[in-house]
Amino acid sequence: MPLDTHTIAQLAEHLENAELTATAVAKITDAHPDLDWDDAYAIQDEICRRKVGRGARVAAFKAGLTSRAKMKQMGVETPVFGLIFDYMSVADGGEIKTAELIHPKVEAEIAFVLKQPLRGPGCNVASVLAATDFVVPAVEIIDSRYENFRFDLTSVIADNTSSSRFVVGGVARNVEGLDLRTLGIVMEKNGEVVALAAGAAVLGHPAVAVAALANHLAARGEAIPAGALILSGGASEAIPVGAGDAICVRFQDLGTVSMRFV
Repeated sequence: MPLDTHTIAQLAEHLENAELTATAVAKITDAHPDLDWDDAYAIQDEICRRKVGRGARVAAFKAGLTSRAKMKQMGVETPVFGLIFDYMSVADGGEIKTAELIHPKVEAEIAFVLKQPLRGPGCNVASVLAATDFVVPAVEIIDSRYENFRFDLTSVIADNTSSSRFVVGGVARNVEGLDLRTLGIVMEKNGEVVALAAGAAVLGHPAVAVAALANHLAARGEAIPAGALILSGGASEAIPVGAGDAICVRFQDLGTVSMRFV
């Protein structure tokens, strides 16, 4: 880890301020080209510490870069992981203020809620499904703080994987009797279909992303706690949105999630 604790704290403050003021900044590897994964997650941890210190609460875990094509494009073999905080939650059907964001995009995701802790290493799809209380449909609004939405892998990890807002809706369903691989998803923007997907778009099965999160945390001596909400990653491509746009995502067997951007 080439970065010292002072630099990590400075970069965390820099990136969090960019989020809170909706100000785009240059990707941090421009100034710190040797920044590695450990540095990036240390910066993310410091951002979390800053938020929790001000009274925010971690509302969910999230996985990113969960499509095989995107992983190949980025030259990685595992997803990246971040945190979502309570102030980022928007009610189903609610309004999202674009003035608070930089260049938002929406992704359709299958979210898991655990009934028991999930610990790695060696966590797999069966482990995840056994620990799952229910699944719900979700939409994540990602908003990289980097100029022109351009970044490299370590920069996006440090930026808490572009977390900004999320909406959970529809119907909570037990995983028994659901085939999450073939579960169909249709995203509409202003009444027009803009994305079609199935659960298998996420690493072949969305539970694979949750297992990868558990194994990632195990390497840090941590586990996913019981009751946790985990967004398993975008099944659809990320669709840009702006003021005046309405998004409705229809999930097979799980109902709909909708929001408006103002």
